[in-house]
Amino acid sequence: MGQNKILTNDATKKSSPKLTLLPLIALIFYEVSGGPFGVEDSVKAGGGALLSLLGFIIFPIFWSIPEALVTAELATSFPENGGYVIWISSAFGPFWGFQEGFWKWFSGVMDNALYPVLFLDYMKHSVPIFDEFYARIPVLLGITVLLTYLNYRGLHIVGTSAVVLAGFSLCPFVVMSILSIPKIRPKRWVKLDFKKVEWRGYFNSMFWNLNYWDKASTLAGEVADPSRTFPKALYGAVILVVCSYLIPLLAGTGSLESDSSKWSDGYFAEVGMLIGGSWLKWWIQAASAMSNLGLFEAEMSSDAFQLLGMSEIGMLPSVFASRSKFGTPTVSILCSATGVIFLSWMSFQEILEFLNFLYAIGMLFEFAAFIKLRLKKPDLHRPYKVPLKTFGAIMLCIPPSFLLVLVMCLASARTFLVTGGVLVIGFLLYPAIIHAKNKKWAHFISEDDSSSINRDVEDHENPALHVSDEAEVSLLADSSSSKMDNGSEILPDLGSKSI
Repeated sequence: MGQNKILTNDATKKSSPKLTLLPLIALIFYEVSGGPFGVEDSVKAGGGALLSLLGFIIFPIFWSIPEALVTAELATSFPENGGYVIWISSAFGPFWGFQEGFWKWFSGVMDNALYPVLFLDYMKHSVPIFDEFYARIPVLLGITVLLTYLNYRGLHIVGTSAVVLAGFSLCPFVVMSILSIPKIRPKRWVKLDFKKVEWRGYFNSMFWNLNYWDKASTLAGEVADPSRTFPKALYGAVILVVCSYLIPLLAGTGSLESDSSKWSDGYFAEVGMLIGGSWLKWWIQAASAMSNLGLFEAEMSSDAFQLLGMSEIGMLPSVFASRSKFGTPTVSILCSATGVIFLSWMSFQEILEFLNFLYAIGMLFEFAAFIKLRLKKPDLHRPYKVPLKTFGAIMLCIPPSFLLVLVMCLASARTFLVTGGVLVIGFLLYPAIIHAKNKKWAHFISEDDSSSINRDVEDHENPALHVSDEAEVSLLADSSSSKMDNGSEILPDLGSKSI
């Protein structure tokens, strides 16, 4: 029965359209950015325009580009749903692969909880009732349910919609930037009041607005020709993200004399009104709504396909790998949506700091896995390889790792407490799931099932990706095997999957 269900899911998967370059660029854009909505806090926390502008010039060089390069190499080396879970497992074993998956999934759900909140923060400038608790809760619930349903309808729809939404979301800022040119005074760009600088808020804002480049790797198995498509999509997305931040900020801060304390979530709507009038304000608010739709859809897709990928390699029960007739992972989507609903009541800044801390831990592991795989597996098939030797690869990871540690050090005591609780839950979940598998309390996809599902697709698309070594890891093999003693099990066919 379980085998029939798996084969049905495979047929659905094969018939589902693959993501091509432009939709993938749009999805990565929404994983990372979605436009300048939410960057206003960087001006407020930075005590003026200068630190904000410098941040969006310098941070991409030392953070975004290294993360995108590492993602391009590892995602093309392991073009499977699950992304960084596979990378960590290959480098450090299944226990840490599971922890990485749990941290990044929890961080992603927290990130997704931000977007309905951010949407209402924009709308409350025109509809003040959305600032009231009794009005926010039902609206947040309604938005989550609607967007979850759209995600259920198909990944190719999400990708195509993301292209349209990105164009619509950025158009008002293009218009605003053009209208602002006669009003721009360059001296306003160098304003800085050190007394108003809030370093914790500033670094958290910068970090959040420029991270999640690795997220799209969790649906690598849904991408057409990932070895070529992924690097191109990441390069295109980096340029699009940086421009979508810098140009509106240059226009807004250069053309207005407003105090930095006014720059908080949703303030770009006011900037639009001051530059172009009420029509531009409403357009920006509409663009915010569309952008948050795209952000939510992209994030939920990655979170859900991460759970699906973890299930298909035996890390989670097979129910998480079940697909709808649209090719989407139904149970995984519902699980992610439930987490969003429970977290949406928190404030923007609370969610931001919690998810940044968890994300930082996961990224440190990813950089470590990137280096270890270069040392441990120099012959691993890498369709795209960062053009650096081992020493250069290590140096590439040092600046972003320093930033990650800095963001973690600036966290509040409450964030350390909450994150510590999440880490403990992850440590307990792993042996609990192994126990459930051994007791046969739930059905798990076996090694043979995993191989039969995916080998045909891989053979057709890229036979060169067949790799058979310890980098190909089964994360939750039966503990009856003595391989559990060293915490790492081998699945000879996992490296040849293309889900």
